[in-house]
Amino acid sequence: MKNLAFMMLDQMGRALKMDAEEKRVLFTDGVQSMRMNYYPPCPEPEMAIGFTPHSSADALTILFQLNQTEGLQIQKDGRWIPIKPLPNAFVVNIGDIM
Repeated sequence: MKNLAFMMLDQMGRALKMDAEEKRVLFTDGVQSMRMNYYPPCPEPEMAIGFTPHSSADALTILFQLNQTEGLQIQKDGRWIPIKPLPNAFVVNIGDIM
């Protein structure tokens, strides 16, 4: 995951015309964490309790939605919009630090 995150940060840095050394200084000694949550399909999704609305304070969040269970949402124009899971795909959130 760390290698994937650094490859993504490299590509983002290039797109933003960011100096490679500047990016390296910002992220080389940073803290990396991994959390795994499993949410099985719920027969009554309207009754499910999930995370409260929040933003990601880190640089990147890499999410794999294992079983096509919906739940991830983004806020756009003041409304919460569900993100439809794609098979075998990662969802990447760009966090507040970026």
